[in-house]
Amino acid sequence: MGNARSTRTATTDTSGKRFQRVTPSVAAEIERQLSGRTRDIHLDDELAELFRERAWRQTAKIVRAWMFWVILLDVVTLALNAILLPLHTVSQMLIPALILPPAALVTALAFRRPRAPWQQAAFVVAGMCLILLSVALVGVNTGGEFYERHLTIMLFVAVTAIIIFPIPLVWAAMIGGFALSLYLVFQLQNPGIQAGSALAGSLFFACGVGATIVARRTATILAQKTFLLELRDQSRLADLTEANTRLELLARTDPLTGVANRRSMMETLDRFWGTVKPEKNAAMLMCDIDEFKRLNDNLGHAEGDRCLVKIAGIIQSCLRETDHVARYGGEEFLVFLPETGEQEAAHIAENIRGRVEAALLPNPTSSVAPYVTLSVGVATLEARSTTVSAEDVQSQADEALYLAKRQGRNRVVARTFPPDGLP
Repeated sequence: MGNARSTRTATTDTSGKRFQRVTPSVAAEIERQLSGRTRDIHLDDELAELFRERAWRQTAKIVRAWMFWVILLDVVTLALNAILLPLHTVSQMLIPALILPPAALVTALAFRRPRAPWQQAAFVVAGMCLILLSVALVGVNTGGEFYERHLTIMLFVAVTAIIIFPIPLVWAAMIGGFALSLYLVFQLQNPGIQAGSALAGSLFFACGVGATIVARRTATILAQKTFLLELRDQSRLADLTEANTRLELLARTDPLTGVANRRSMMETLDRFWGTVKPEKNAAMLMCDIDEFKRLNDNLGHAEGDRCLVKIAGIIQSCLRETDHVARYGGEEFLVFLPETGEQEAAHIAENIRGRVEAALLPNPTSSVAPYVTLSVGVATLEARSTTVSAEDVQSQADEALYLAKRQGRNRVVARTFPPDGLP
């Protein structure tokens, strides 16, 4: 079953449910099969392997249950015969009847775990042949009225197996062919009928077994079509789930820099303010690129875009796993530092500012320096009051950024709330 694993992938939606999607070549084969007539469906190697893997559990349960049912029926029949029939007759039945239980048990045990297709075929066909032989020999050894009766029972057992077992057509044909061969051989040796009657009876039962095999083929084709439809729907659902995931990611991500967008940051702040205990600290950094308009005007918007991407990368590299950054406006980035005090927030802000300055990104017409610089406003809430909202802290970060701009840019200015609320 190793080949099948390379023909499909799985997509998981936000609820954790997994949807199977096959490779493009297999998907094309599925569409080709479903576009034709149902009776022409024929699974190739990859699809056949997938079908066997999907149907294995159900097939194994049916085969095991049928085998145990046959063992039970054999034991009960022997017990009843021992009560109702003479001892001599029972002794003639006993030895061939004892072939059935071990044959059925071994077959049932062989289907406890997946095996190679040829091994499954060997076990089920060999097991069925021994079971049919056992039933037939019970009648042949006993003779009289039991002779033809058990041969008919043997054909009935074969037909029920063909109908019930969801197995490939070749396996079913082998079981049916063996049953008919046994019937014909033993009927030709039956002293109670003529050869012509034996041939006529064999032909009659051959028609019935043939019809059963055709019915099994139809059932198999319908099962394969259902499998193809299910696989196609699963694949389409996986594609749709992946597309929805990408759309959701795009809706929450800034397409240029790859960091979160304003909407995503607002959702993050709402979750924090709604679930974290009020005594937890929090800090926000409002970062703005100095003289960014001059950079765009002098070097062009393409260079400005590259600058934004590099700045976003620098900010991300300075943050911890629990921190969040979002592109808040054109050249503004909002950083949220949950459970962070004033000193630590100021240190992170200064680290970001210093690394941006050290990057020496060109901005030749800037009034601050010939390279890109950053101004950062820091707002820290040391002990959160129920009257202080995320918007309040953000507003304080904006004011701190404004002060940093007024004081000459390329600097960090911090403001802190007192524990009992806004100043």
